[in-house]
Amino acid sequence: MIKNKLISTNPAKNYEVVGSVDISTLSEIKQKVEEAQKTKTLWKELGITKRLEYVWQIYEKLIEKKKDLINTIIKETGKSLKDAESELDRYGNNFKWFLENGEKSLQDEITFEDEKIIHKVKYEPMGVAAVITPWNHPFGMFVWGAIPNLIAGNTVVFKHSEECPLTGKLIEEIINSINLPKGVFSEVYGDGKVGKMLLEQNINLIWFTGSSAVGKSIYKMAGEKFVKAILEMGGSNPGIIFEDAQVDRFIDKLYVKRFSTCGQTCDALKRLIVHKSLFNEVVEKLKLKVEEKVVGYPEDPKTDIGSLVAKRQVELLDAQVKDAVKKGAQVITGGKQPKNLHGAFYRPTILTKVTKNMRAWSEETFGPVLVVVPFETEEEAITLANDTKYGLGSLIFTNDKKKAKRVAERLEAGTVEINLGNHWLTCNPFGGYKDSGMGREHGKWGFQELTQIKVISSEK
Repeated sequence: MIKNKLISTNPAKNYEVVGSVDISTLSEIKQKVEEAQKTKTLWKELGITKRLEYVWQIYEKLIEKKKDLINTIIKETGKSLKDAESELDRYGNNFKWFLENGEKSLQDEITFEDEKIIHKVKYEPMGVAAVITPWNHPFGMFVWGAIPNLIAGNTVVFKHSEECPLTGKLIEEIINSINLPKGVFSEVYGDGKVGKMLLEQNINLIWFTGSSAVGKSIYKMAGEKFVKAILEMGGSNPGIIFEDAQVDRFIDKLYVKRFSTCGQTCDALKRLIVHKSLFNEVVEKLKLKVEEKVVGYPEDPKTDIGSLVAKRQVELLDAQVKDAVKKGAQVITGGKQPKNLHGAFYRPTILTKVTKNMRAWSEETFGPVLVVVPFETEEEAITLANDTKYGLGSLIFTNDKKKAKRVAERLEAGTVEINLGNHWLTCNPFGGYKDSGMGREHGKWGFQELTQIKVISSEK
């Protein structure tokens, strides 16, 4: 560790050093927030049309640097080439949706009108937004956090995860190349201590994606400062497969929902709840699907599953699996690190005979581990699905539309996917129940979350 330097290592190359950035000092953080405060009125008064012209330039410059971003993400996070390319494509499309729909989402709304009077709702920016994002989708989380804020008229002080500072630095350099007004976007670097220092400054809004534990501490800070916090946190998504489901239709989806990005996604499938009549079939077909995938070095185009982001993530995941095995769980496949790879690798794992006293059930498993448990009745399935402190997403597989609707309404989750339905459209709001967060992102609702709502009633 070099004093005052944030070191970036490659988790898929035995933690070799990739590079470093300077850790932001308190005086630098204060200065950037002050600059953001000074320019917030200018940015607001430019109006959304002019702001969009700037943000379109950011989009175009980032797309120009797509290969550089992909290579940096791979080196810092261990994400496979396939997953990194998918990230740039998927979140690039999100970015474009924000650009094309921001003005419509934030336009004035007439709530009342007669011959003499008109009432309008206006959506005005909050001011300075502190945006803090995680490492699992380094480009994507920047897009989700920073871009809608900029379009809505908030100035942004951005902090990326300490696991991917070089990706953050590259993003900052790309944005600086378009000559935004000073203070509209700036970046600070460091770990949670730097994030805490940022939140202690004169900010007007907090946008955070990360763990539930950190999110709760941020919510306390927001309460003391009396500013709004939009929090997207952990998840332990259930998937319920009923007895009439056609298993072969869904195996590919089940694999992607659990194992893409090496399982390091908050909105991933983590607990699969299968009717006892299909249990053995589902487990066997998932085993075959998982074992045909290549675990390898991320830059290899043949690799399906790269490494986790850091040694500590492997150690946590391994401890959760060992706890389950010690208490009677069965490892169907995986359950250990591969011997031929050096770094933060972990084989994709399927666990059965899991009980509620096991960490793999009660905690969020942030890696390629899937828990599969049987059920007999609809009521039992719903109880198992809701047996978690999280409530981000959920899945239902059945041919019975009435049952699907009935169960969907009882699941404690922000999104429900039925069969091959996919909630990941940028026009849809995204967020969770319980410890998975509060507030919503995306769609018109996500834009409006970032604003103050003002009513103006006037004579015609």
